[in-house]
Parts: sequence; C-alpha cells; structure tokens
Amino acid sequence: MRLYVGLTLYGTSSALLVAAGLGLGPWGALHQGLAERTGLSMGEVTILVGAFVLLLWIPIRQRPGLGTVSNVLVVGIATDAALAVLPHPGALAVRIPLMAAAIVLNGLATGLYIAADFGPGPRDGLMTGLHRRTDRSIRLVRTLIEVTVLATGFALGGTVGAGTLLYAVAIGPLAQLSLRVFTPRPASARSTTVADRSPGAAILRR
Repeated sequence: MRLYVGLTLYGTSSALLVAAGLGLGPWGALHQGLAERTGLSMGEVTILVGAFVLLLWIPIRQRPGLGTVSNVLVVGIATDAALAVLPHPGALAVRIPLMAAAIVLNGLATGLYIAADFGPGPRDGLMTGLHRRTDRSIRLVRTLIEVTVLATGFALGGTVGAGTLLYAVAIGPLAQLSLRVFTPRPASARSTTVADRSPGAAILRR
C-alpha cells in the first residue's frame, strides 16, 4: 500500500507543478519537451522515459523490483489523471504556494515509496545506484542528476522557471529527509545487516 500511495503522490505532485505554471521539475521539463515534439501526453512520455532510464541501470548493477515496474506505469498514469481534473489557477498568490507544496510532496513521495523496499523507480534507482557505486551522498548525486536533466529538458523546449530551479536544488535534501522519516529502524544486529542491503538503509548512512 505504501508503495502505491507514494507513486500516486509522486505523479500527482508532477501534475501540481504543471498546474502552478511556474516551471516544471527537471524531469517534468524533459517530459514536456519530449511530449511537445512527439505529440504524446506527458504521462505517456513519462512511461517511455522511465523504460529508457532502466537501461542506464545495467552499468551500475542496479536491480529492478516490483516498485520499479510499478513506477514506470503508475507515475505516468497518475500524472495524466491528475492533469485531467486539476484547475489551472491564474492568481500568483495561489500558484506560488501550489508550487512549493508540489515540491515538498514530491520529496515526501520519493521517500515513501523507496522506503517500502520493493525496489526504486527508474529515476530514483539511478540515484541510489550511483550513490552506492560512487560513495557520494544522496544530496550530491540527486542534485547532479536533476541539473543534467534540467539542461536537457530546457534544450528540448520544456518550461523552465522559478519552480524548476527550486526543485533542482531542494529535491535532494527533501528526498534524504523523507527516507530518514519513512525507513524503519532495525531492531537488532541481524535486522541491521538485512536493512543495509536496501536502498533506504544505504542512503541513511549518509
């Protein structure tokens, strides 16, 4: 249940950024740019990009799980569903809080579904895989990924604004904080050994 709540909230947070109209997250900007060039919906592009990112797991030896497959499908579907019902507020006084809430919700959703320990999604698996392979903190790895994706999305014509830049620098710390909150603490030395194999446990050591 935690897995699918987290994935649904992740897709919803992406749609909230679109509704705020102050700039998408880096991945959202990439998806929007690709959607405009291909004629596909953002949800459809999200699914296709997720499948492509899975190929990047091969050199970093990241293993997929139920959460990985679910992420590819659920996030895109949730994004399209939320976009179909969300209004697009015009007042800046509404759009700014909406943008901030979307970014915080995205960070919380990331920790929620990764801590469920069914395997991270394609994008977050890239983050956790690079974290383990390079021994760099989640904050640094996630920020570098987001900045790289942001530059690509901008080049493709995705919407970039204050929300995009804020997301790029805030999502790493938010994801790490969320993982600390939602990852269960081991009750014994044996459970600590088992937990150390999970993405959440590896991240919490940083």
